[in-house]
Amino acid sequence: MKALVLFSGGVDSTTALAIAIDKYGADQVIALSVSYGQKHTRELESAQKIAAYYGVKMKLLDLAKLFEGSDCSLLSASNDDIPKESYKDQLDKLGGKPVSTYVPFRNGLFLSSAASVALSNGCGEIWYGAHSDDAAGNAYPDCSSKFNDAMSRAVFLGSGEQLRIVAPFIGLKKAQVVEQGLKLNVPYELTWSCYEGSVKPCGLCGTCRDRINAFRANGIEDPLFAVKK
Repeated sequence: MKALVLFSGGVDSTTALAIAIDKYGADQVIALSVSYGQKHTRELESAQKIAAYYGVKMKLLDLAKLFEGSDCSLLSASNDDIPKESYKDQLDKLGGKPVSTYVPFRNGLFLSSAASVALSNGCGEIWYGAHSDDAAGNAYPDCSSKFNDAMSRAVFLGSGEQLRIVAPFIGLKKAQVVEQGLKLNVPYELTWSCYEGSVKPCGLCGTCRDRINAFRANGIEDPLFAVKK
């Protein structure tokens, strides 16, 4: 089986990549990274380093044009500041709406595009790293189990039943994702999750807070924040 992994260079997608490689071998895995008009390129730079580390083929897809009308705070065209608080605190103020860092239907677009790339390159599976913490409270509705079920069926049918979506973490919390990655010695020191593109992660945005807590739940410090001795 040949697999294509949607690969951002963050904790979740890197763990998914490691599991796919462990299952099929690096020569049977393609990493697909997407440029969508982000305010910075740190995740994509990390993705390139991690792909080189594992020796997998990496492809880059530019979908930035499709989000030009969005005011999502992650995008370079937006003047909105990225919130420096937990997702829970953000959701408490939003009344059930997605957080401001939700890129409109991003996973739907990514999975649809990945389906074309996967079929064109002889892949039978698309892997992505959505997990239950991101779906909680409707923060990122395109990370939910219901969304995954619907997209999985659409891709399977639309590909002539040649292609399946694999979401290994869809029912797991981020701490459980990290737990699996630690067993595979995933190079988390090479990953990048922060919504800011500075030299060091901010430690305050929602995704920074989530990854810090996920590592702590596993009894270790996030390597991006660990104090070097």
